[in-house]
This record gives sequence, structure tokens and C-alpha cells, in this order.
Amino acid sequence: MSDHLKKATTLALWTNVFLFVIKLTVGIISNSITMISEAVNSSTDIISSIAIKYSVRISSQKPDNDHQFGHTAAQPIATFIVAVFAGVLGLDIIQESIKRIISPADVSINKYVYIVLGITIVSKILLNRYQIHIGKKFNSPAIRAQSVDSINDVLASSIALIGIIGVQAGYPRIDGVGGLVVAFFILRSGYEIGKENIDYLMGRAADENLIMEITTRALKVKGVEGLNDLRSHYVGDKFHIEIHIEVNKLATTKESHDIGKGVEYAIEDLPNVQKAFVHIDPV
Repeated sequence: MSDHLKKATTLALWTNVFLFVIKLTVGIISNSITMISEAVNSSTDIISSIAIKYSVRISSQKPDNDHQFGHTAAQPIATFIVAVFAGVLGLDIIQESIKRIISPADVSINKYVYIVLGITIVSKILLNRYQIHIGKKFNSPAIRAQSVDSINDVLASSIALIGIIGVQAGYPRIDGVGGLVVAFFILRSGYEIGKENIDYLMGRAADENLIMEITTRALKVKGVEGLNDLRSHYVGDKFHIEIHIEVNKLATTKESHDIGKGVEYAIEDLPNVQKAFVHIDPV
């Protein structure tokens, strides 16, 4: 699993480095705040890719004495930091874009601006499809966050393209408006990434569908006569489950133990459950 996640993060990193270089070069030459905003957007993607690449490596490490349930919290922590960083940069771009709307700067549009935006849109669409596939297959919040960011980049670059066309048509203030729209997508991306990972960091409980699945699996284990308590919370990007099962009070200690282990194995077989703690209540 970790090899696939590492490959996905490496691909995203080098794609974003390439896009940053060509956007910044064309942005400086054209003096377009829209293009410079796009370059800043790619710089946040680079930082995001580095943080996520490092967090994927940490999260794949085996449990140790200091982290006895593993290192799965590394991915949510990294992606939340990225979300905060994106918010700060988005606000900076808004400030500069407003200045450009009030006092439009001279902008020199050439064919390379269109080429760069076209390359960005196509490459980010392809990257998004790949990230969605890997994120779902391996249940990685970090890769899913990157896929959200990639599709937002597609939307931002499309708006930037419209803004550039507007500038060339003789409406210089549209450059500043384009910068504002790109900033909006940066802020939205940060919000969406942060919102999901807050749930991981705050230990949100499992949803109703997962609770139903856990209940069904537990009751199917031979010897379980009922349930009287079930709690759940995120540890990293996976759930820890605490469940109380009812077992015949006449069952031997070994029989009760085996029933509890059966429930534990049945629950931990779920892909988004890391650990199940089973308490046995004699009835």
C-alpha cells in the first residue's frame, strides 16, 4: 500500500514543481496578477505535496513503544497544516488583487500564457483522476485532500483563462478580478481539506452506516446474545471501536473469551477500523 501512496505523492510533487516554474516565469514576463496568483497557488501545492509525502512515509511506519497504535495521525496533521497555510496565502492574494482592481497595472499577454494555463488544466484533470483512484483504494485522507486541491486548481485555472481573455479584450481590471477568483479557490480548497481533517483530529464518531455494519457483524458471531453499548472515535484516519457484548453467564471463561475474539476479528476486518475493544457482559 505505502508504495502506491508514495508514488502518488511523488507524482503530485513533481507536477506541481513543473507548473510553478512555468507559471511564475510567464507571470513575471506578463506582469499578470492572475498568473502570479496561479504560481502562488502552485507553490502551496508544492508545500502540500512535501508535507503529505512526508506524512505518508510516517503513517506507514509500524507501531513502536512511543506510538503503540501506529502513526496514522500523521496524514491528518499534515493536511490540516496545509489547509491553514492555504488560507493565509489566499488572503494575501485577495489583498494584492484588490489593489490591481483599484489601480490596474500594465499587463502583457502572449501565447505562452494560454499554453501554460492549458497545460495546467489538462495535467490537473489527469492528476485528479489518479488521486481519486488511489485515495479511495487505500483510504488515504492525504491523497483525497490532494485530489480536492487538484480539481480546484482546474476550476481556478479555467477562471484565470477567462480573466486573461478579458484583459486582452481591453478590460485590464479583469486581471485583478481573476486574481480574486483564484484566491477564492485557494481558500475553498483549504477549507475543504481542513474540514475533513478536523474530524480526524477531534476523534469524530463513526457514521450511522458504519455503526450498523459493526452491529450486524457482532451479532452474527455465534454466542453473542445482544449488545448494550458501542462507542467509536477516530485515531488518525481509522476508527477505534469499544463494544459491549452480552454472553450467556453459564459460558466458561474460555468460551466467553473465544466469543469476544470472534467479535474483535469480525470488526477489525472492516477496512476503516484499526482496533476493536470488546467487553463481555454475562447475562
